[in-house]
Amino acid sequence: MSTPSTTHLRPGRTLTVWTPEDKAFWEREGEAIAKINLWISVPALFLAFAVWQLWSVVAVSLPALGFKYSTNQLFWLAASPALSGATLRIFYSFMVPLFGGRRWTALSTASLLIPAVGIGLAVQDNTTSYPTMLILALLCGLGGGNFSSSMANISFFFPKERKGSALGVNAGLGNLGVSVVQFLSPLVVTAGIFGIFGGEAQTIVKNNQTVQVWMQNAAFIWVPWIALASLAAWFGMNDIADAKASFAAQAAIFRSKHNWLMCVLYLGTFGSFIGFAAGFPLLIKSQFPAVNPLAYAWLGPLVGALIRPVGGWLADKVGGARVTLWNFALMALAVLGVLYFLPKSASSYALPFGPHEGSFAGFFLMFLLLFFTSGIGNGSTFSMIPTIFLNLKLREVRGKDEAARAQAIKDGNTEGAAALGFAGAIGAYGGFFIPKSYGSSIAATGGPELALWAFALFYVLCIVITWWYYARKNAEMPC
Repeated sequence: MSTPSTTHLRPGRTLTVWTPEDKAFWEREGEAIAKINLWISVPALFLAFAVWQLWSVVAVSLPALGFKYSTNQLFWLAASPALSGATLRIFYSFMVPLFGGRRWTALSTASLLIPAVGIGLAVQDNTTSYPTMLILALLCGLGGGNFSSSMANISFFFPKERKGSALGVNAGLGNLGVSVVQFLSPLVVTAGIFGIFGGEAQTIVKNNQTVQVWMQNAAFIWVPWIALASLAAWFGMNDIADAKASFAAQAAIFRSKHNWLMCVLYLGTFGSFIGFAAGFPLLIKSQFPAVNPLAYAWLGPLVGALIRPVGGWLADKVGGARVTLWNFALMALAVLGVLYFLPKSASSYALPFGPHEGSFAGFFLMFLLLFFTSGIGNGSTFSMIPTIFLNLKLREVRGKDEAARAQAIKDGNTEGAAALGFAGAIGAYGGFFIPKSYGSSIAATGGPELALWAFALFYVLCIVITWWYYARKNAEMPC
């Protein structure tokens, strides 16, 4: 019996035959379809990250607009989208096999319209209550949740040796939304680009001059693109029949210690990336008051996002564990560099040496290194996860027939996709803990040093885990 061709299926139609590990199938038709789904997924994920990180920009601007919120309240607004986004990721991790990648991508992307429109309306009135703003910040977590389902979906489309690169492209270009929202927002708020539909201008004092801004544009600018991306996903992507699985089948990952170990490692890489991105503008403002944080903060996420595909590519070439191990070592050293260049506060946790007034240039370069390494680590850890779960299943059927091997590949891909999503959920909590740790450390000790020391110690723990289970000679699961 001949294999039905998927190339003649309507866009958006379920793919009843999908065998990317079959090289002939992949070269004949699989690669083209996989790339179409990837390149629609990328802008949808980009927009999700942009909406998720809107508050890293908006929170910094609220005092100038007349909102009477405390510094701690502002840190809560910056951190809350990460808290809700990470929690939603736990559920989103399992949605693609339940609903289908095309359907879920379209619906979850469309849901971003709720916080985008809500924030655009709320910032126009500086009497908007803090609870209302906090709810809108939590709703931005819808963008954070999308990452887990997006990565799980793309993992089904590509063969084992291409997963690292494909996931790196999807996540890396998607992560650019963090940088672009921090770069673009200060530009689009300077003009009434939506005319009468965008609302009235607000008046603020900047550099001792009164100027008009349209802060709502920071949110409204994403609305038409969200609508277009939702339609593109609905009409252009595919569902995969073989990717269908019950929650019970996916929940097998919770019995695997490697699921939990990789959650720790991904918390160290992606958790660092999203946490540093969310807290960077406010940290700059608190430690170097003379510096405009929005002029520099966007560069860190840009570096981390652009380098992430390289991390996936390197992992495919030389091994994910090896890349991850050395990457965590560099991250620990970079945190020490940040501590060196911080202004010496009254905190007992500050380094006794280094420039007393601090050095913004050194501080900024060390953070760029942290963003660079977190991006590399994002790619390398995510290439490890599907490999680990596929190899675990293949080990179980070693010596058995081709039917058993085919079932093992299907089960390994299903569990690997679920583990990708779940690790993404746990990792996203870094977006809450890092900015909140800065605020708590400053409140308790007068400086952020205690939080930074905790980060460095955590990276040492990640080095030990990576070496013992994945990177050393005779490791339990080399990858």
